[in-house]
Amino acid sequence: MPTPSTDPEAVPTCYRHRDRETLVSCSNCERPICPSCMVQTAVGVKCPECAGQPVGAARLRPRAVSRGTHYVTMALIALNAFFFVLEIVTDRGTVGRGLGGDISSRGWLLAAPVADGDWWRIVTSGFLHAGLAHLAFNMIALWYLGTAFEEFIGPLRFSLIYLSAVVWGSAGALLFAPNSPTVGASGGVFGLMAAILVLERQRGITIVSGAGIWLGINLVITFTLPGISIGGHLGGIVGGALAALAVSNFGRGHMASRRMQPAALVGVLAVLAVGVFGSLAIANAKAPDRQFGAVHSVQAVARPAEKLIQAARRSEDI
Repeated sequence: MPTPSTDPEAVPTCYRHRDRETLVSCSNCERPICPSCMVQTAVGVKCPECAGQPVGAARLRPRAVSRGTHYVTMALIALNAFFFVLEIVTDRGTVGRGLGGDISSRGWLLAAPVADGDWWRIVTSGFLHAGLAHLAFNMIALWYLGTAFEEFIGPLRFSLIYLSAVVWGSAGALLFAPNSPTVGASGGVFGLMAAILVLERQRGITIVSGAGIWLGINLVITFTLPGISIGGHLGGIVGGALAALAVSNFGRGHMASRRMQPAALVGVLAVLAVGVFGSLAIANAKAPDRQFGAVHSVQAVARPAEKLIQAARRSEDI
């Protein structure tokens, strides 16, 4: 397949047919389209996805072929699996369950250590899991949602939205359950569901069939089953939706346009920064020593390491 020219003066090629030069762009997302891909609408010529007309393999999942990769999604799945293996390797006495050993205790989300300077926990907790079933469920959802969404909007925007959802999920978990060790990629997964719904509502297209139903069912599960981080899921939804809105320049642009506008980049970085600093602020406010005046916040948890691990197995997980 011919590769697109890097010459800035070269004639653009159709985003679906790289061997066809064209000077026509979609009036909605501005991607170049050839005559075969043009759809005449009342507001100008659009690409099949923006016009809402499925073409070929896109009947089930419309995507931007020009971006058609899901490397970030697969890398995230690989990282989650890798860290789970490390959890098992360092898990003394409860092999296979996770949440044991140094990897888990140094990475899970808990207000006291975050307030003491372990800021990385607001991210690392999103790559740890409390068991094989927990990991499998999250990775299946991440693969199903992430591959379709990343292929449509591109790896950079996808990464920013996912990371925003993770840190906002951490903020929600710290707000609702600051003293319960929390782990899981569900904050990021819920953020992807919210972001996909934002895009679908903005452009009247379908990226993932039944995304709204997915989100509704998982919210019911969140509020009805014990041991699930309500704050982590709600925070992920808020973070993912806000990041998606920022990437689309709050509806003034297209989330999958060829060039990311500076205002959109600044906006999504601001959403990410608010999630990070919000998590740190909540941890400082909710840590036991801030509430009860203990000398050291880790000591204020008032339980030895063995009891902390036992509590983690019963804890809320994202």
